[in-house]
Amino acid sequence: MAAVLDHSRRPARKNSGHPMTETKPTLLIVEDDLGLQKQMRWSFDRYHVVFADSCETALAQLRRHEPTVATLDLGLPPDPDTPIEGFRTLTELLAAAPDLKVIALTGQSDRSNALRAIAMGAYDFFAKPFEPEVLGLVIDRAFRIADLERENRQLAEMVGETPLSGLLTRDPGMQKICRQIEKVAPANATVLLLGDSGTGKELLARALHQLSPRKDKRFVAINCAAIPDTLLEAELFGYEKGAFTGAAKTTPGKIETADGGTLFLDEIGDLPQTLQAKLLRFLQEREIERIGGREEIAVDVRVVCATHRNLRESIVEGTFREDLFYRLSEVVVTIPPLRDRAGDASLLAHAFVQRLAAQNGRERMTLRDDALDAIEQHEWPGNVRELENCIKRAVIMSEGSAITASDLGLRTDEDPLSFNLRMVRDEAEKQAVLKVMARVDGNIAKAAELLGISRPTLYDLLNRFGLR
Repeated sequence: MAAVLDHSRRPARKNSGHPMTETKPTLLIVEDDLGLQKQMRWSFDRYHVVFADSCETALAQLRRHEPTVATLDLGLPPDPDTPIEGFRTLTELLAAAPDLKVIALTGQSDRSNALRAIAMGAYDFFAKPFEPEVLGLVIDRAFRIADLERENRQLAEMVGETPLSGLLTRDPGMQKICRQIEKVAPANATVLLLGDSGTGKELLARALHQLSPRKDKRFVAINCAAIPDTLLEAELFGYEKGAFTGAAKTTPGKIETADGGTLFLDEIGDLPQTLQAKLLRFLQEREIERIGGREEIAVDVRVVCATHRNLRESIVEGTFREDLFYRLSEVVVTIPPLRDRAGDASLLAHAFVQRLAAQNGRERMTLRDDALDAIEQHEWPGNVRELENCIKRAVIMSEGSAITASDLGLRTDEDPLSFNLRMVRDEAEKQAVLKVMARVDGNIAKAAELLGISRPTLYDLLNRFGLR
């Protein structure tokens, strides 16, 4: 279906409609006629033009150059008199790059094939022979439409992001916690976040703030374990000028600074007992008094606390006030450690590899199967923070693009985890039968009732697992 190109008029650059940039936009031309290729390169030199003469070479050029727009001659070898190969190429291109704008080039009498190409997903069609200036306008419009669609997708992604978007999880328990955060955020209740170090307590605290009516005000965080006891009171409540040596000017504390917003007290379990009574009074009266001051200052602030400690044990030990605990725990959210979140370690590891590789100028890094096995088997006592540090070190130190278990500094068991569903199901059934039979002291009728199966089925399971 090669046709003679009418190049009596060459398209003027100023009328191209596509802004000239330092890097030309890439145009893929799928055409098997070498003479026509040469003329099209000359006519569309305002683009970075790449050519292909078959479906296979078109896909290769697509992967290599990632063009935004393509022209496709529907008459390609081995049978250029029919559109069969052209339609196959169109299907393959759109499957590989759904956003690619494909302009199908057909003969003057091929209107039905042109309409079929549109129905298959082509952006537009154009009949041969053609004037390059007119075809150039169609190509320019395709580039503009592609640019607008890309900007819309980026805007949609920005608008679609939520304060919880940064929390990656597939674990049902963590997903339930996310729903809890969304429900409690609009309320003004004090929230206590419980969880091991590195589980994401501050991330959830910030999400509480961003999802609340206070999101336009300040989020103020302070780590109660990171500041010496002698300075912590001044940090929290502020001080008047001359209140102590070095107090050269009146300085508001963190509580006062957070007025109208959210105060996040991290590691509240390490708060000195001398300050617990003063914090309790603030929570009851919603007023503070600076060190060295005599004036009570009203403060409207939402308090969110977090700790890795067991506060009930601290109450028994006498290191934490029980009345303060009840003031802080109007809503309690317990965050599970990473080792108890099914599948999250691998999910987070993949995300960390992509982000950290980009930050360190190392593109397309992957995790090998032995690395994933090691990640899934490791206990991660430091939780998400430990995992992120481990991945960061591996990204920097790895020799190749594939991260191994040795790059992570982790060991794997001799027998890797089994993913055979039958084996997993059999083991789960065996454990369930063992537990129930022990609970009912061998009573078959009661065991079958608890397991929700018939007695013959239970007998079959006992025989299969050798438990009779």
